[in-house]
Amino acid sequence: MRQQLRRAGGFAVVATLALAAPALGPAAAAPFAAVALLAAFVVDDGWLFELFARPADRKQRRLNGLAGFALAATGLAVLTALPEAPMPVPVFAAAVCTLAYGRLGRQFVRASTSDEFLTTAAFVATGFLGGTAVQAAVAFVSPTASDAGLPTFAFLAVVGALVAALLRSVLFVDDDPLVVVGVGFLLWLFQAITPSVTPSVVAAGLGVTVFLGWVSYALQTADVPGMLTGVLLGLVTVVLGGVGWFAALISFFGIGGLASKFRYDDKRERGVAQENEGARGTSNVLGNAAVALVSVVAYAAVIEVELGASTVVGSVDLSTVTVFGVGLPTLWALAFAGSLAAAMADTLASEVGGLFDGPRLVTTLQRVEPGTDGAVTWQGELAGTVGAALVAGLAAGTMPVGGPTTLVAVIVLAAGVVGMTVDSLCGAVIEGDLVGNETVNFLATVAGAITAVAASLVLM
Repeated sequence: MRQQLRRAGGFAVVATLALAAPALGPAAAAPFAAVALLAAFVVDDGWLFELFARPADRKQRRLNGLAGFALAATGLAVLTALPEAPMPVPVFAAAVCTLAYGRLGRQFVRASTSDEFLTTAAFVATGFLGGTAVQAAVAFVSPTASDAGLPTFAFLAVVGALVAALLRSVLFVDDDPLVVVGVGFLLWLFQAITPSVTPSVVAAGLGVTVFLGWVSYALQTADVPGMLTGVLLGLVTVVLGGVGWFAALISFFGIGGLASKFRYDDKRERGVAQENEGARGTSNVLGNAAVALVSVVAYAAVIEVELGASTVVGSVDLSTVTVFGVGLPTLWALAFAGSLAAAMADTLASEVGGLFDGPRLVTTLQRVEPGTDGAVTWQGELAGTVGAALVAGLAAGTMPVGGPTTLVAVIVLAAGVVGMTVDSLCGAVIEGDLVGNETVNFLATVAGAITAVAASLVLM
């Protein structure tokens, strides 16, 4: 264990070379390229080799792990020297350091406990603090490197730490280069579309989402990766969208999670209970909320373009772009609300409807056994419609959708019902060995988003 902690410390030291980027300018990649060469072809013995070597490295007498990490950092550093639209140096520094510092914090806590929640929390916390610090340091040394402030640095750092923790949960340890590159490109995107945020917005958003994430884990409505995914989605939504967007999202997470736990033993006896004791994982969360995430990011991108110094891309002035008279921000907001209404309706229909006898297959209306894919009950359909109505009310009352409130609510409600129906149809027709429940959920949310957008083009 001490060796793993020392190795994590060594990687953190190497990552800190990113702070030299402002001074090196176009040669920012040089230190990491040198480390990669030394790790791959020179250092094959001695204390330095023992410090960085993983078990597989010792067999091959080559520091492949360090070489891969350094090469990933080299690639990102090269992007900071692009002649047009280079990667901001603070983003590069955060992408490299978030993983290394997060891993150091994780190993430090792991020396005294193996609890997954605590070690993951340590990874995210130290990655967040380190990512924020290196961005601020780069901006202090080179004020021209970024015009963003500390709140934006903190937002980007916590997004990077959460994404890095999620990627590490699904990838192998040797895939650290993929984590560094993935975090780098994602932070580059978010840096470009993140509005000017205040400390209160970031602090409140982070505090609320972390608290709700902890509650979901404590109530066992989500496992650790599912909790991380929920916190990430919540934070991105409240910062890029606003409080109204967050209210719609959290209503689904909260009510949907509790619905999964409602009379869980009864549902398990009937064979209709969620796996993993009702705790939702990353795939389940993304299956229901991926469309919402894309929608809020696209909304923020459109708003950023419209508020920017230049709204012209090519020969198109994006500030005047409408589709059948409906503005792009409104369409993305409705896609967000429609997808969540579909997710809420489908979740409640399944969790409530599974408790009642006499389900019928949606395609033939013949009676089938409880738990059959595509089976529906009138009680479940009613519960799903009520859930969609709740999201519709929140969207119409708190989100900047535009148009008459009643009309917006009807559109989102209809989108939820359509998405719920599509989920049942897909369950009856295509769900099975090749298509899982998460894919069906995703298709239902896509249907909800498309329905909301299409209805707005006709009615608004």
